[in-house]
Amino acid sequence: MKKIGVIMGSDSDLPVVKKATDVLKELNIPFEVHVYSAHRTPEQARDFAVNARTNGFGAIICAAGMAAHLAGAIAANTTLPVIGIPCAGAKLDGMDALLSTVQMPSGIPVATVAIDGAKNAALLAAEILAVSDYELAAVLDDRRKKEADAVLAKDAGIMERI
Repeated sequence: MKKIGVIMGSDSDLPVVKKATDVLKELNIPFEVHVYSAHRTPEQARDFAVNARTNGFGAIICAAGMAAHLAGAIAANTTLPVIGIPCAGAKLDGMDALLSTVQMPSGIPVATVAIDGAKNAALLAAEILAVSDYELAAVLDDRRKKEADAVLAKDAGIMERI
């Protein structure tokens, strides 16, 4: 199975990133986590991206706040799918990161999830891998069914609570 790369711009993004790694662990998807900055360690970020496919990665998740150029910097150096997680910040509640992540120039796509949407980033990365991994696809299908069953169980009991 291919690995997922999980890159954060700062270790202060770890509480957000942990939500993604928890999902990847639950799904038994191998992953690596690194701290690389698009601005402070551009060579290391570039090296990771350039070598990611050769190193066994199938997708890369990037979490960053404020200017949030990390996902774009990684995407500029690989043709692997890159998923950006804009992280909430103290100043603009993550809107700056969201706009920086989602407004990529034509030709360098970055899939973007909600502000602090790490769980969905991990699930999207898993779905990307599941395109060619039928066992993982079955695990994801089962997960969706369990989530639907949980909602229907709540529906069945809601009238009793009113």
